Amino acid sequence: MSNLPEMTSSPMERLILPFMAPFYHQFAQPAGWLVFRVIIGGLLMVEGWPKIIAPFAQTGFVEGLGLYPGWFFSPMLAVMQFVGGFFIVIGLLTRPVALANALMLAVTIWFHVTRPYGDAFLTPEGIEFLKSNLQYLTDQGQARLLSDGGGGFLHQVQAKAEFNSTFWTAGAAIIAAFGGGTLSLDRRIGREF
Repeated sequence: MSNLPEMTSSPMERLILPFMAPFYHQFAQPAGWLVFRVIIGGLLMVEGWPKIIAPFAQTGFVEGLGLYPGWFFSPMLAVMQFVGGFFIVIGLLTRPVALANALMLAVTIWFHVTRPYGDAFLTPEGIEFLKSNLQYLTDQGQARLLSDGGGGFLHQVQAKAEFNSTFWTAGAAIIAAFGGGTLSLDRRIGREF
């Protein structure tokens, strides 16, 4: 075992089942932390891949947030998400990369809160068109969109966007606080931020 302190403490004298301490410290905590890092970093990679393929596609979006020049910040966002996500997964430079992603993800919370999707998905004309052409909607689509113009659907999308951004931000911030953990390249190298 390393001389670095464990991520969490559970001294044997505080455990209800003290004989479980080796299991917690040698398997459950390292494996659980690795899975958590893989989920947060892996999802960042999934979201970052389309941006890697089209690195300038977010130029207008980042400039709309006040980040100029967009031609610089758009590819930087792509690299931060995809490469940063990969670094989080493997546990390399974990703290600074996770902190940078946590700050970027905090901006997404702000974005979703200050720019909600709105109260209607369809215009009154769109609703009338679809009511006249029900073949374009499934039964579920008709139920979700025609009664209120898709307002309930948009509120659900808004809540999921805010929830996902909050989960990712908190996850990246927790990883920034605790580092890569036992099963990380940072720990293998023996040096970490």
